This record gives sequence, C-alpha cells and structure tokens, in this order.
Amino acid sequence: MIEPHAPAPPGAPPSRTGPAGLPVRPGTGRFLVLVCVFVCAACGLVYELELVAFASYLIGDSVTQASVVLSVMVFAMGIGSLGAKRLRRHTAVGFGAVETLLALVGGCSAMALYAVFAWTGGWGGLWAEGPRCLLVAFSLAIGLLIGAEVPLLMELIQRIRRQDAPTAVADLFAADYVGALVGGLAFPFVLLPFFGQLTGALLTGTVNLVAGGALVLGLFRRDLTRRARWSLLLVGLTVLGVLASAAALSADFERAARRAVYGTDVRVAVQTGVQEVVLAGGTDGRPLDLYLDGRLRVGGQDVRRYHEALVHPALTGPHARVLILGGGDGLAAREVLRRPGVRRVDIVELDAKLVRLARSDPGLAAANGHVYADPRVHLTTADALGWLRTAPGASYDVVIADLPDPGITASTKLYSEEFYGLTRRVLAPGGRLVVHAGSVTTRPRVFWTVAATLRAAGLAATPYRVLGHDPGFPAGPDRSAGAPEDPHDWGFLLAAAGRASPPLRLDATVPAATLTPAALAADRRAAERIRIGGLPASTLIHPRY
Repeated sequence: MIEPHAPAPPGAPPSRTGPAGLPVRPGTGRFLVLVCVFVCAACGLVYELELVAFASYLIGDSVTQASVVLSVMVFAMGIGSLGAKRLRRHTAVGFGAVETLLALVGGCSAMALYAVFAWTGGWGGLWAEGPRCLLVAFSLAIGLLIGAEVPLLMELIQRIRRQDAPTAVADLFAADYVGALVGGLAFPFVLLPFFGQLTGALLTGTVNLVAGGALVLGLFRRDLTRRARWSLLLVGLTVLGVLASAAALSADFERAARRAVYGTDVRVAVQTGVQEVVLAGGTDGRPLDLYLDGRLRVGGQDVRRYHEALVHPALTGPHARVLILGGGDGLAAREVLRRPGVRRVDIVELDAKLVRLARSDPGLAAANGHVYADPRVHLTTADALGWLRTAPGASYDVVIADLPDPGITASTKLYSEEFYGLTRRVLAPGGRLVVHAGSVTTRPRVFWTVAATLRAAGLAATPYRVLGHDPGFPAGPDRSAGAPEDPHDWGFLLAAAGRASPPLRLDATVPAATLTPAALAADRRAAERIRIGGLPASTLIHPRY
C-alpha cells in the first residue's frame, strides 16, 4: 500500500523549507506520518458520525440531519484545505494547532449539543432553532479543521523526503481511507456499546490530540522554536485536562441531562445495541413513559390508549393466531390477550434487551401485564423483514405492525411494498393487518403514502385515527409537547388482501376519540392532490419534523 521512495523528477522545484531534521531515519519518519494520517482520518469520521447520531436522536428526521451534517462538513473541508495554504511556511506548528483545536471541538461536540438541547431546547422564540444552529456550527468548525489536515500532512511528508506528487497523494489517501474505514466501524461496534456517545467522543478527541502532538513535538520538534514547542505542549496539556475532566464527569452530566430531557422520573437508560431505551416513571403510581432513541413511544395517560387503538379494531374478526411485528415492550400483546379466543401470539422483535426489560423491569412488566409469562406468547428475536421471508404462508388471522415511526430512516424497509407483500403472504384468508402510519394532521403525506404502499402490495386499507388524552401530548418522534408542530393524534390503517377495505367496527375497547374513515375523507382528497411530490405511490416520504 505504501510506495517506496520515489525521487522527484528532474527540474522539480526545490523545497521552500528544506529537508526536516528528523530524530529517525526518513523511511521511519514517513511511516509515522502515515500512521498519524490513519489516526486523524479515523477520528474525523467518528466526529461526523457522532454529530449525525446525536442530531437524529435529539432533533429527529435522521435523513435531513445526516444530509445537513455531511454536506456542511464536506463544504467546510474544501474551505479548510484552501485555508491551509497560509500555514505552509509554519507547517509543523500549524498542524499541531489544528489537531489541538480539533480534539477540543470534536471531543466536546457531543456533550455541548446534549447540554444545549437538554436545557434550552424548550425555550422557543428566537432560540427555537438553537440546537440546529449549533449542529451546523459544529459541522462547519470540524469540517474546516479536518480539511486543513491533509494539505499540512502532505507538506510534512514531503519535508521528510521529496517524491513525485502522484506517489505522495496515493500513500496519503490510502492511509486516510483505511483510517476512515476503521473509524466508521469503531463508532457503532466499539465506542457506542462500550463507552457511550459522550465518553466515546471525548476518547476520540484524546486519541486525536495525542497522535497530533506526538507527531509534531516528537518527529518535527526541530522545526519548532523553543517558544512554539512550549506553547503547543502547554495548550495540549490543558486540552487534555479538559477532555479528561469532562470524561470523569460525563456520567453525572448524562444523568442530569436525561432528567432535563425526559423528566425527573427517569429510572432506566440503556443502549441496547439496537437503540437507546429510556424508562421514566411506572412505579409508585406514576405513569410510565417509554422512549426509544429519544422518541416517546407511549407515555403518561396514553400508555393504554395507543395500543388499544392499534390492536382491537383488527381483532373484531377471527383472531385465534396473531403475529406482532415489533412490540417487544409487550404492550400490544397485552391488548391481544385481553380478547377471548386467542390461542397463539407470535412476537418478532429485533431488540433482545428491550424484551429483557419488558420481562424484568417492574414498571414495564406491570404495564404489559407480564405477558411473557403467558404460555400462548412465543418470542422470536429477529429482524421482521428477514423473518417474514421464511415464514409459512397463510399462518395468521391478524398481523399487528407495532413498529417505529415511518419517518425514521431505520424503519423505512418496514413500510415498503416488499414488507407488505410478505405480510400479505402470511395472512390467512380473511386475515387483517393493522399498521401505525404516523400523525394524520401534521404529516398527511406520510400517512397517505403508507396507504398507497399498502394498495401497491395488494392490500385495501381503511384509515382511522385516535386523539391523545392530553391535547398537547408528544406522540411520535417529537418530544417537545405543546409546540405548534407537535402531532396530536395517532393514525392507523386497517388492511386486508383484495380490493375491499375491511370494515372498521368500534366497540367499548376502542377509545371514543376514534374517527371513522368518513371523517378523514377531506384530508385524504387533499393529500392525494399533492401527488406525493410526484414520486411513485409506493415510495416512502421522510417527513421534516
């Protein structure tokens, strides 16, 4: 991968600064510079992924947030590369300063974003977009610093020994891309599960600082004046102290921030590897709030209302065999088991740790009625789409899709035409499928796009919705209760194979606030006039929250 030394071609301009006085052989020096390139690239990608993950968890709409972070960073990297030209006469000290500042900004970015969102996110007014503005600011700053790295490192590697530009660029980019691969894999598989987002970002900043400082103060120390060496050393030690102090306080900070975001009743907060699960209340008579990846799944007085509306309209016909896709919290299964005549309930849930909480946590187990102790309930830990591909056909009277909100990127495949086609295959003759399709009032395009996808898969759907118990309840992915854009209802689709929509029969188990399909006719006509942005009917639109 690393090419041997290739001398500059005849007539090449001489180096402006002359060869560096190295404490090691030139070949070893080049290798150490490329190792630093590798480490810096890995750290830079971790910073990007940290910002994307936090923006998705805290602000919502992961597609928009990822697009903003990545596009702003790439733009800033170009500007940073141009700005690095001014540092060529002081390459070593410039690179040391860039790495020190990048370690501080990148390492503390996650904690700063969390703090601003937790304690100022509900201010409203001019600061309503404050967290988003801070996200853009961090993306811009980190991108500028990352962009300045490569030109400076190119100059440093040429200071060791001049070589032709294609060979130097190939070596540098090879180390950079491999480092990016390692950073991209380390973030989900090492940093998140073992250190968490806050400590993981701080650890990344520390590695970044040590690598850059060691290269400049060790390998290129003879290029620095005595004042520059001491200045970089003292500033680096100060930043290292800030990162270490923040890491030591991160657990207390995270607990305080969670209370600010989720309320003072937070009891459980775990990163399962699939998602972050937060439980608040649920004991001593307090209502249970369940958050998945920062989104309120069900909360407060609506803990039963949502699942009653999801489950019971689908159970008005035959329901001896019921399949629940998702629903690892057991709340949908609780409603299914309330109906007589249920012989078997199969739950297909990806997150095994969520199921473990549903079995063992006193608040969540009490809320779901200890359903996992019922012999009729059978659990499979698997991805719903993959499981459906091998499931036997015509096996279930009812399929309940108790899945993440359709606006979340990770759940897109669970609202696709393929998913509904596989679901239709496992339905017995006369079977019914019920789907949560998001808010009708605030995201009608998404709701009716899900309905169109069902039609494309050969399922006729009957829409209905339920209002929350609290007029300002924060259903769906937005936790900021009471804001004008907050969804105030749940939208559902009851579907069956064929062209005839299944009848919606309301009984005492369904909340009185349920609206019949006729009440939604005007909304549907208005949404269909939009033509879903000109996209195919089976394409899922990701909403902007």
